[in-house]
Amino acid sequence: MYLLGEPSAYADTLINRLQNLPVQWLQGLVPCGPVLELEATDDLTAQLPGDQLFLLCEGVVNGYLDGRALFYWQEGDLIGLQWGEEWSNCRSCSEGPLRLRPYRRAEVLQHLHAEPGRAEQFLAYLLGQMAMLAHAVAELKPREFRSTNGFKRVEAGVMLIEQGDAADHVFVIIDGHAEAFVDGHKVGDVPKDEIFGAMALFTGEPRNATVITREPSTVMLIPGDQFLSMTRSNPKIAHSLIEGMARRIGQLNRQITQLAASRS
Repeated sequence: MYLLGEPSAYADTLINRLQNLPVQWLQGLVPCGPVLELEATDDLTAQLPGDQLFLLCEGVVNGYLDGRALFYWQEGDLIGLQWGEEWSNCRSCSEGPLRLRPYRRAEVLQHLHAEPGRAEQFLAYLLGQMAMLAHAVAELKPREFRSTNGFKRVEAGVMLIEQGDAADHVFVIIDGHAEAFVDGHKVGDVPKDEIFGAMALFTGEPRNATVITREPSTVMLIPGDQFLSMTRSNPKIAHSLIEGMARRIGQLNRQITQLAASRS
């Protein structure tokens, strides 16, 4: 998904990172039929089965929200993720011919969640598209009414999360690096593409760590209610995220054990 008009530097960075990810995910998965060749259409959704997803092999698909053109998909994008009751006000169309490779939706999701790395990338992909939509909506609003959703460019030494604060957002570092601290002691690094800030949303407790950028960074912000809604509607995404949290907790436990052993 790409925003119409001149994208900000933050959106452009994310677009470059997300481009062609679906091609990598779909390797090893057999299409459910031959490539579809379609002419220009005012309503692409009406021409395609709702139980399938489509790799866009050729052409451009334009996306409209409430009749207003906001974004488009091009070669390498996965078409069909934004279809359903929740997207009833979204219309997809094309001004030229299209070539689409079809896959069963259920088989794609099963394939993605069969490997933790693919599942985590898929979650990052969905969050990235959500952030771009929030960014597009924010750009349409008068500046005094814009929220903090979307993207933010920050310098080194900026506090992204403060220990003890209430949790209202999930964060992803699109470019850069940050460090996590508990009671003033460094407990780990937050590298690029890492999703952080989700644990406090799940538990409803205050933030248990402070996160500070180590270098200039581009950060994606996802509102907490939107993030929780997505994990509730797709439990496999939540399961993948929890697995990642469990791995990080295990790493912290090993660090604590080693530290205790060195002091004894």
